[in-house]
Amino acid sequence: MRPPAPKNREVTTLVLSHPDGVSEAGQVTLKELHDRCAELDTACVLITRFAEMLTARSGQDKLEQWICDTENGPLPELRGFATGLRKDFAAVLAGLSLPWSSGPVEGHVNRIKMLKRQMFGRAEPDLLRKRILLTT
Repeated sequence: MRPPAPKNREVTTLVLSHPDGVSEAGQVTLKELHDRCAELDTACVLITRFAEMLTARSGQDKLEQWICDTENGPLPELRGFATGLRKDFAAVLAGLSLPWSSGPVEGHVNRIKMLKRQMFGRAEPDLLRKRILLTT
């Protein structure tokens, strides 16, 4: 008797995890899934290639080929994603190639929005400004 199929969340975790971080049982499950579903195998290859571009900042060399492979592939969801990347190719290429990140700025914006939501209807802008400056 076959074990029950893994849940969507479990498969997603296995596919998106770095191969070094997947347990032996997870690797066996992933191999069984690859053997059963060719589309999943294709998706994993494309996702892994994109993740490598993200982590190695190698978009300058690999992004165009990845988009072409994905647009010509059998997966409509990834084709739509690739088409969206092509619409703003210059920005995506910069994000996958350049060493700079807007992460710290986005973190501050997120923190300020959280403080603003907490203070909504309770205080004037002067108090909100002081609270923002004091929580840095």
